[in-house]
Parts: sequence; structure tokens; C-alpha cells
Amino acid sequence: MSNNGGSAVGLLSYETLVHAVAGATGSVTAMSVFFPLDTAKSRLQGQSGGLAPPVILAEIAKEEGFLSLYRGWFPVISSLCCSNFVYFYTFNALKKVAAAGPGKPRPSKDLLMGVVAGVVNVLLTTPMWVVNTRLKLQGVKFRDEDLHQTHYRGIFDAFSQIIANEGVGTLWNGTLPSLILVLNPAVQFMFYEALKRKAGKGGKKISSAQIFLIGAIAKAVATTVTYPLQTVQAILRNQVSAAGIKATYSNIWVFVISINILCCRNHGVLGLYKGLEAKLLQTVLTAALMFVVYEKITSATFKVMGLNKKMKH
Repeated sequence: MSNNGGSAVGLLSYETLVHAVAGATGSVTAMSVFFPLDTAKSRLQGQSGGLAPPVILAEIAKEEGFLSLYRGWFPVISSLCCSNFVYFYTFNALKKVAAAGPGKPRPSKDLLMGVVAGVVNVLLTTPMWVVNTRLKLQGVKFRDEDLHQTHYRGIFDAFSQIIANEGVGTLWNGTLPSLILVLNPAVQFMFYEALKRKAGKGGKKISSAQIFLIGAIAKAVATTVTYPLQTVQAILRNQVSAAGIKATYSNIWVFVISINILCCRNHGVLGLYKGLEAKLLQTVLTAALMFVVYEKITSATFKVMGLNKKMKH
């Protein structure tokens, strides 16, 4: 009974809700600051060309106007807010349950909890990310001739048109590589938690600068390892163009390998890393700032609640 009670408390506690709200707020804040870099990354992944991020951003601002750098901001932010709320809630609920059980915190436990949180997140929020990708690329002047324009009036209209014209299943385009991509946040949180435990060893207080650095390192490692799959995911989510890239394989590994081979055939091996420079620049800075905001909010909230966490949560 005590274990079941501990599990219920971990999954439904106010403390877990604080982590979820703080994580969502941190991600929204950080993404808003570095959003133009996300725009550059989407362009580099979505079409041919090997321009550097600053050149891409200058070209977009010149040809389409400065505000184009923030095209799709609202759907991205709303998707990100929901996604991080789900992820932080699930991860910290599992972490609280694990803490009530036997054994000390270990990287392997963090990785497992990260994978579970990632799977829950993917299944619940993939439709929002598919719509967000379509909206971000709407109105883009594509270099690739096989890409055609969409005409959505907003998030709800995009959902309506996709369901009516392409079927409900289209909203889960990219789910297969996304399920493998749960390794990205899982690896990120594994490194983040391990480095944070090391930095706070002996009860030492962890500074915001340390949190920024720890968050940046964790995200850089996770992004570099999983980037080829993220390129595949971007292609699948923008399925308005890729006639030959339909999810027709029952075996996930055959499917992902086939997509990677197709990318290599069209763009070479480096095509799998197209946009990595912009992705690293954007995600590393965004994740680092997100963790700083997240830790500040949780620390301040727990202090008000009378819980002395000292950055150990």
C-alpha cells in the first residue's frame, strides 16, 4: 500500500506540477529569444542549399521581411509549451516515484525515465508539431520544385484541412522517428542530471552560470548524436512535398534506414547533417537558457512553499 501511495503522490503532487509549469515557461521564454535560429534551421532542413545560418537569416529578412523570421511563432510556442509541460511533468513524476524506492539516482535510471517521458510526450503532442511545421513553412519561397504551397488560416484551420484532405493519420506523420528521437531529450536529461549532481556534490549551491553550461553541454551531446533522425522527422512532418517518402514500412528500423538512404542519395552523407550548425546554435542556447529559467522558477516557488530544495530537485 505504501508503494502505491508513493506512486500516486509522485504522479499527482503539486511539486510535480511546479516542475511542469516551470519547464514549459522556461522553454517558451528561451525559444522566443532564439526563435530566428529555429527559422533558419527549418529552412536548411526543409530544402536544398548549404548556406550558413546568418546568411539564411539575412536572405529571409531581405526577401520576405523581418517579421518572417518569426513566422509560425505562435504555433511553435503553443506546441512547445504543451510538449515541455507533458515531458517535465512525466519525467519529474517518475523521478519522485523512483526517489521513494530503493537505490540511489543513477544515469541509467535518468535515461529510462527520459525515454518513458519522451514516448508519452510524442504520442500526445505529435499532431501539434505536424501542424506547427506546416504553418512555419507556409509562404516560404522554396528552391525545390516538388514542394508546393499550403493555405492555412491558422492552427485550427490547419488541423481541419489536414484531417479532411489527408486523413487523421497524417497528424502523426513522423511518429516513428520521433519515438526513436525520445533518445534526444532522454540523453539530454541523463547528462543534465548527472552533471548537476556532480556540481552540487557536498551540498554546494549551483550557480545560474553553471546551470547554463551544464544545460548547453547536455543538449550539444544529445543533438549531435540524434541529428540524422531529426532531419528525417522534419521531412516527414512536411509531407506536403515528399511523394516518395511515405511511411509504408511496418518495421521501424527498415523505414528509418530507407529514409536515410534516400537522403544520402539525394544530398550525400552530409545531407543527413544539413542544418546541424543552425540546430546546434539554436538548441544549445535555447536549452541552456530554458534550464536556467526552469531552475530559477522552481527554486523560487519551492522557497515560497517553504521547501528548501537548494537546486537538488
